[in-house]
Amino acid sequence: MDDIEQVALRAARAAGRIHLRWLNKTQTTRKSNALDLVTEADKEAEAAVIAIIRRAFPDQAILAEESGASEQQSRHRWIIDPLDGTTNFAHGFPAFCVSIAYEHRGRVQLGVVLDALRKELFTARRGKGARLNDKPMRVSEANTLATALLATGFPYDRRERRRFYLAFWEDMMTRVEGVRRAGSAALDLASVACGRLDGFWEFGLKPWDIAAGSLLVEEAGGKVTNMDGTPLNLTGAQLLASNRRLHHEMAQVLRDIRPEAERRHLEQLREEGKPS
Repeated sequence: MDDIEQVALRAARAAGRIHLRWLNKTQTTRKSNALDLVTEADKEAEAAVIAIIRRAFPDQAILAEESGASEQQSRHRWIIDPLDGTTNFAHGFPAFCVSIAYEHRGRVQLGVVLDALRKELFTARRGKGARLNDKPMRVSEANTLATALLATGFPYDRRERRRFYLAFWEDMMTRVEGVRRAGSAALDLASVACGRLDGFWEFGLKPWDIAAGSLLVEEAGGKVTNMDGTPLNLTGAQLLASNRRLHHEMAQVLRDIRPEAERRHLEQLREEGKPS
């Protein structure tokens, strides 16, 4: 694991240097829809990360946001988001990072998230705790939603399902001190891990968005599950993370909101003349 961690750190720092070099200079293109962007920095950072991993571990599998899954079949897999927060990056908004996770036999063992702009390096190894710039970090001690600061995000289909997602936002914001939407799930999870946020929920996330950050939260003393409280599935696209103390309450609130969210979504479809 020492060798694996050193490779992950080397790869993350290479991506971070690319982020800083392209910041405020990049051109964007569209991927699956008008809201899903990719930049030169995404592509170059991913190529750099993969090259570093390949040199060290040529037979290990890789799942990366831009290039997808490698052909290798292996018990070892790297899960990479070369630039989480691409829309922020494209606008020069300071909330973006590189996220790298190492998984063995289907379980994440190492997570690295680097915010190069703020010079913040978040790392975690399973069973060994989590660190921010090499200092131990812990989740917050907030024990009620009334005193909590939460974060969320909206998936790329938010125009088509806006009333569904806004139902959760509207209900939750009446219960807490604040809800933030910064646009980088990896950094939101890192913020839960270091105690800046007390909880985070989001639909539509991909494995590369959450693999590293989820381990950061767990190793900092928090809890990460599917939104219904079941064990986290990296492909489940319904994530809930918290400082552990708030987890049951957050999960219950999200369950209670869902019927109303579904009703609002069906109402939106009817108004737009779309099939339900």
